[in-house]
Amino acid sequence: MTSTTEASRGTAKGRWLEGIVPPVCTPLTPDLEVDTASFERHLSFQLEAGVHGIFVLGSSSEVAFLTDAQRAKVIEVAVKVVGGQVPVLAGSIDTSTGRVLDQAQRAKDLGADAIVVTAPFYTWAPHRAEVERHYRIIKERIGLPLVAYDIPIAVNSKLETSLLLELASDGVLQAAKDSSGDFPGLRSLITGSRPLEEFSVFTGSELVIDAVMLFGADGAVPGLCNVDPHGYVALYETCKKGDWAAAKEQQERLVRVFAVTAQADRSKKGPNSAGLGGFKTSLMLRGIFDSNAMGLPQIQLDENEVAGVRRVLEQEGLL
Repeated sequence: MTSTTEASRGTAKGRWLEGIVPPVCTPLTPDLEVDTASFERHLSFQLEAGVHGIFVLGSSSEVAFLTDAQRAKVIEVAVKVVGGQVPVLAGSIDTSTGRVLDQAQRAKDLGADAIVVTAPFYTWAPHRAEVERHYRIIKERIGLPLVAYDIPIAVNSKLETSLLLELASDGVLQAAKDSSGDFPGLRSLITGSRPLEEFSVFTGSELVIDAVMLFGADGAVPGLCNVDPHGYVALYETCKKGDWAAAKEQQERLVRVFAVTAQADRSKKGPNSAGLGGFKTSLMLRGIFDSNAMGLPQIQLDENEVAGVRRVLEQEGLL
């Protein structure tokens, strides 16, 4: 496994990154500014658990709900706290190549080790040639390790396996995070990428890490790792040992913990408020975050919903 800053910038041979890379939540104050003190605690909590990288400004970070100034603050704090212990991956997620380049250059200037990028998006699905051009231009202009983030539910298009493998073979991509839910496609990507010694494949699913590790994934970027990083690092280490029976038990426990995302009243809140609200409320109850405030227009969990999250955490030994 490579995890030094030098290796993260692509100077080492072998897999660029492996293991558990939490897509960290962004704590907000009640007036919706970045809560720096809570964020520093959270990053330290993740590092103490032994995670292998830190991913800021992804979906779990509420990247779409943060201003440019807030995004910059998140990267600045993460780079300072992590201090080169593991790579800091920064999401540069925006609608067009030009806007992504602005975000990526800012992240690079602030000290991020790698850039995570989706396909371009708005209301249309881009052509394969446009997606390819998008990634090639970003790699050429920014130069840092580049991670493709496949999340069609958010960007209205699926990254083609053949394109990812072509870009990886050409050295444009150093990793891919698959949050598509297309597990046959993920398996095909993993199988096709094995001859590429410097390309890593991660799942974005919290719930099937034992399965995807069994068929060769390099690691995971699980949102629930915000809540239980020790559990996810332990699961990864068990998988690496090949103890699949123990891994199955650990994974099933984490599936039960994932019930924190099901405590919101969905007649009053959307899936983002419910899911990320469950993560942030868990962190508040565990003493990491001072608040479970959500970026607008999301709605934070109320008193009854918080009580539901508390019950799950207590049942699974996290409180």
